[in-house]
Amino acid sequence: MPPDRLLLPVANPDTADRLLDTAIDVARDRALEILVLSVVTVPVQLSLEQARRELEIDDREALVDDVVGQARANGVDATGRIRFARNAATAICGVAEDDPVSTILLGWRGRPRRQDVILGSTIDAVLTDAPCDVLVERLDEGPAGVSSILAPVAGGPNTDLAAETAGSLAREREAHVELVTIVTDRDDDTVADARDLLASTESALGAVPSVERTVLSGPVVETIVDRTARHDVTVVGAAEGGFLRRVLVGSVPEAVARGADSTVIMARRNEPVSRALWRRARDRIRW
Repeated sequence: MPPDRLLLPVANPDTADRLLDTAIDVARDRALEILVLSVVTVPVQLSLEQARRELEIDDREALVDDVVGQARANGVDATGRIRFARNAATAICGVAEDDPVSTILLGWRGRPRRQDVILGSTIDAVLTDAPCDVLVERLDEGPAGVSSILAPVAGGPNTDLAAETAGSLAREREAHVELVTIVTDRDDDTVADARDLLASTESALGAVPSVERTVLSGPVVETIVDRTARHDVTVVGAAEGGFLRRVLVGSVPEAVARGADSTVIMARRNEPVSRALWRRARDRIRW
């Protein structure tokens, strides 16, 4: 059976509603069911069976029930689950392995980097091990509505996933989309190649209320961050890694996510290893 679920891990009632808005838009546009998951992390001194018997999880159950109810009220099929585990990332990836999950949507608070930790230990591990596509949304106050979406374009499967996600949000919110790519100089050949890249990416976007293609020049991160001020949401693909190198999101998407003036969603496409290595060996990496 093909994947037909969006997995939505939730832990904090203060951020669950914001994350759910995005989950509903994507799920409704793609006809996905939302699987709401709350992971109860069990200390080593307790067995998982003891934890199931002894730990109080009323708040977790109430949160899951509330999120499921909101999704259903918005016309999306949804179910909920509580999972006891030693490690949240292992539990999230395990559910994605066991169920027909096509996409995981994670929330990120934008905390500063720590040594050997990029976005957070749980998010980093899910990005590394998930058997499906992963979206990471920076959680902030966000706009009251979404009328304009920025999609930076660098090429590759992650850019395509970002465009697909931007398209889902645009169709559900009747929003305008700007596809933008950055060039280091504006000679005719370079600009022509950039326009071709935007045109090819637009097919991944799909039918949306309105779209424009923009070629800009300048420092990549600063130029994109400046552009985010014009939009309510920015959806950016994770960077492609070099040959035999695993990259979680890449320096450019991460810097954009930290510096943007709007909500940011980072998108990482899951690819079979053999296909991913072949692509990385073949393609020139832009970011």
